Amino acid sequence: MDKELSSIHYDQYLQLQKILDAQKLRSVEFKKPAHDEMLFIIVHQVYELWFKEILHDIASVKELFSDGTVKESDIGIAISRLDRIVKIQKILVDQIDIIETITPLDFLDFRNFLLPASGFQSFQFRQLEVSLGLKRERRISYTQCSYSGVFSDEEQAILEKLETGDSMFDLVEKWLERTPFLQFEKFDFLKEYEKSVNRMHDREVEDINKADYISNQEKQFRVNMLAETDAYFKSVFDKDIHHQKIEKGELKLSYKATISALLINLYRDEPLLRQPFMFLQKLIDMDELLTTWRNRHAQMVLRTLGQKIGTGGSSGYDYLKQTADQHRVFYDLHNISTLLIPRSFLPDLPEEMKEKLNFNFS
Repeated sequence: MDKELSSIHYDQYLQLQKILDAQKLRSVEFKKPAHDEMLFIIVHQVYELWFKEILHDIASVKELFSDGTVKESDIGIAISRLDRIVKIQKILVDQIDIIETITPLDFLDFRNFLLPASGFQSFQFRQLEVSLGLKRERRISYTQCSYSGVFSDEEQAILEKLETGDSMFDLVEKWLERTPFLQFEKFDFLKEYEKSVNRMHDREVEDINKADYISNQEKQFRVNMLAETDAYFKSVFDKDIHHQKIEKGELKLSYKATISALLINLYRDEPLLRQPFMFLQKLIDMDELLTTWRNRHAQMVLRTLGQKIGTGGSSGYDYLKQTADQHRVFYDLHNISTLLIPRSFLPDLPEEMKEKLNFNFS
């Protein structure tokens, strides 16, 4: 019988003996067995298994976007794999509920046996961050050394290769920059969009001034708030302002890619743009859940350790809270919502462009 057709036992296929023998309690080694250390080990091992699957799926999506062109059918594949990552991330967040069944006092029964082991030493999680697009210069450091210094030379080389190559963010940015509908024959999207924004602004100011249920002071306050939003629109209408914001670190996504993402979001109901819109939404979901996990992790550490330093030498809660706020990768895609306008103000697309964005059969 061919080897590939031979039977295999469940235990052999899943390598269960290796997995089930992989829980070695340090507290037992030190003759002070702590019951909850078993759960602590298993939860973190499960995290690493899920990280492996997430990395597997991200690598496949990056490959689909890596050759300069992306087939429409591949967008659907990318959406389904990112959707799976999103579902896994929800499990990662929920696992914190399980680990919180270890009370602070129970954790202290074995915490000192873990030094200096720390979640900061998770190589797969660092691969995940870099693969998505977290750059070294944007990373918050918890020591004077590089974040990669805790890893072997071989692992550092892998991280360096990931950092110098195209991340998921880079590939998505290049894909957005290739969007062909920004300048379509006689239709100038940005010019028409600016007209619509101005009309919307004038209408909002008019509605505020007409309102008889608020005071003049409140009216002025609301008009001033509109002016603050208008300042954000200026980065869309002025390429130089956008570039200045990138140089200051306030934005990451290129000007052209930002305008493309805006067009896709505004005209999401056009059949040909539906899948690109869903793809961008999955990136936002993934980014949001990673931030949620970081925040949830920080709260768990605060609950368990208070203001104690982490086993890896970080400030613990304070460091983790900072990373949740500042280690977001696709923040610019979230900000597209600031630039959206009601459908009633959307510029009408030329018929020939609508035809291009539709599914036509001859």
